[in-house]
Amino acid sequence: MTQLRTVQVLGGGSAGSSAHVRSLASGLVARGVRVTVCAPAELDRAYDFLGAGAHFVPVPRRNDPATVAQLRNACVGADVVHAHGLHASVRATLALSGAAVRGPALVTTWHTRNHVDGARGGLLRLLERRTARAAAVVLGTSSELVDRARRRGARDARLAPVTVPASRAPVCLHDGKARAELGAVDRPLLMAVGALVPERGYGLLLDAAREWRDMDPQPLLVIAGEGRERAALQRRIEAEGLAVRLIGRRDDVAELLAAADVAVLPSRWEARALLAQEALRLGVPLVATAVGGVPELVGDAAELVPWGDAPALAAAVRGLLEDTDRRMDLAAAGRVQARTWPTEDETIAHVLSVYDELAGRR
Repeated sequence: MTQLRTVQVLGGGSAGSSAHVRSLASGLVARGVRVTVCAPAELDRAYDFLGAGAHFVPVPRRNDPATVAQLRNACVGADVVHAHGLHASVRATLALSGAAVRGPALVTTWHTRNHVDGARGGLLRLLERRTARAAAVVLGTSSELVDRARRRGARDARLAPVTVPASRAPVCLHDGKARAELGAVDRPLLMAVGALVPERGYGLLLDAAREWRDMDPQPLLVIAGEGRERAALQRRIEAEGLAVRLIGRRDDVAELLAAADVAVLPSRWEARALLAQEALRLGVPLVATAVGGVPELVGDAAELVPWGDAPALAAAVRGLLEDTDRRMDLAAAGRVQARTWPTEDETIAHVLSVYDELAGRR
C-alpha cells in the first residue's frame, strides 16, 4: 500500500491550533504517515515540528504569489492538505486552485471564529464561504462552528473536537514556589491565560478586578500572555490601582495554573479553550463566559456567566473564593468532565480516518 502523505498548513498559528498540529504530526508519523508542516518559521522554533518527525517548510503568513507558489510546491504529491484556521485555509485554497483534477483533497479545521464588523467583517465572511466550499471536508471544533461552516456552503462539515495534549510536566496543586514567584503567598490567586487582544475580554476582567478591592485579603489576578493590548491594560492597572500582574508569554502555564485558586476565562468567544481544558484536567475551579463551545466543553463543571457582564463575573469569582466546598466540588467535577473528552490518540485516529476516506476516493 502506498504511504499516505499529508501537508499540514498553519497561518499565524494560535496556541491551540499549533499545539494540535504538533500532536497530529507526532501521532500521524507514528502511524506511518508522511507529514509535512508548512508554517511561519517561528512556529517550528516554538513547537518543534521537526522533533515530531515531520518535514518542515517555512512559509510566511502572507498570500502573495511567491508564498502561494511555495506552498503549492510543498503540496505536490500529497494525498491530503489540511489547513488550520482561516488564514491557512485561504492560502491552501489558492495553492490548490490550479491543481489537477486528481490533486490533493483539502481538509480545513475551524478552530475559532472571527468577530469583526464593517467592511473587514464582510471580507472575512466571503473568505469563509470560499474556503468552506473549496474543502472536501470542514472539521469544526464545536457544534456552533460546524453549523457556521454549513451556512457558509460547506459540502461536508463534521464535528471534530480537538483535545490538545495535557502538559507532561509534573504539576503540584497550589505549589508554594509558584505562588511565591507570582506574589500570592498569603492571598488568593486568580489565573487567566491567552493573547492580550480585545476578544479575550481582559478589559471586562479588569472591570471585575475593581470589585475585588474590598476583599481581605485582596486576590491577585495574574494574566499570562502577550499581545497588542498589553500597554493599554497596563495603563489601566496602574491608573486604577488594580491587583493584577501581566507576566507575558510563559512556557510553564500548567504549573502556574495548578497553583491558582480559581481560573478565569472572560473571552467573547471560544471553541475548546486551552485554559478550560487545562484547568478542568488539573482540578482548578473555573469561571468562564457562556459563549461558543464553552458550555459544550465544560458541562456542569464550571461557573458560567454571560459575556459582557463584569458584575456577574466578579460575583462568580468572589463566590468561589468564599466557598471552599464549592471549589472542591468543581475541582472533582472538572476531572470527571475531562475524562469525557476524546483522548489525544482518539483525536489523531479520527483525523486519520478522514484522510483515509478521502484518499480512498482518489
